[in-house]
Amino acid sequence: MSTVEFTDRVDLRLRVNGVDRQLDAVDARVSLLDLLREHLGLTGAKKGCNHGECGACTVLLDGRRVNGCLVLAAAADGREVVTVEGLAQGEQLHPVQRAFIDCDAFQCGFCTPGQVISAVACIDEGHTTDEHEIREWMSGNICRCSSYPQIVEAVQAAASEHERTPSR
Repeated sequence: MSTVEFTDRVDLRLRVNGVDRQLDAVDARVSLLDLLREHLGLTGAKKGCNHGECGACTVLLDGRRVNGCLVLAAAADGREVVTVEGLAQGEQLHPVQRAFIDCDAFQCGFCTPGQVISAVACIDEGHTTDEHEIREWMSGNICRCSSYPQIVEAVQAAASEHERTPSR
């Protein structure tokens, strides 16, 4: 009978916001969210419910939105992660970030990073046909301040710009 040995530490290599990162001896149980916040100092993604219900921790993993609190960091080994900090190009904001500012799509700002990342994915996935579709595809991100009308307006504005300049 073979024996499977469990190790509680893993070495990780991942690309975060365009930078290759090597992390040694990371607790195998740490979430992607905690890795980003506590090990890499990227605090944009917020720890809201820590159960995948609020979307405050949304990040892109290989271009797909995920709740960072539900993904083990070990599952991101060899993959690409984009956080809200990685969207801007230097001082130039990403069109979604700019649209959120222009449309005043936030109040307290706690949910904003997750909303912005989810909006980027929503646009990239082509789910911006109308207000109803945007609301449906953004429904995994909760705004306790109820800025939903402005968030939808920001997604529509950024999607419109995306259509005009598809090569971004």
